[in-house]
Amino acid sequence: MNTAGTIDRPLTHDPKKQAPMKPSTHEPAAGSAPEDFTTSGAKDSRQNRTREMQLIPEALARAHMHDRLREAERERQAVRLATARRMQRRAERASMRARRALAMAVMQ
Repeated sequence: MNTAGTIDRPLTHDPKKQAPMKPSTHEPAAGSAPEDFTTSGAKDSRQNRTREMQLIPEALARAHMHDRLREAERERQAVRLATARRMQRRAERASMRARRALAMAVMQ
C-alpha cells in the first residue's frame, strides 16, 4: 500500500515542508494527501541547498588559489627587485674600477 506519509513516518522531516495540521474530525482516505502539500517544492529546496553546499568548497578553493597566486607573484617581484639591485651595485663597482684604471693610465 502506498501512503503519502503518517505521523510516525512523515514524507519529509522538514516542518516547513510538511502539510499544516488542520483540526478535523475525520481522517482522510488512505493514500490521499492535502491539496496544498507538494513534494516537488521540498525536492527543489533540497536540490538547491545541495548545489549551494557543493559550491562553497569550490569557491573557497578558488579564493585560496587566487591568494596563493598573488603571493607567488609578489615573491617573484621581490626576487627580481633584489637581483636588479645586486646587478646595479655590480655595475657601479665595475664603473668605479674602470674610472680608476683610466685615471691611473692618464697619470702615468
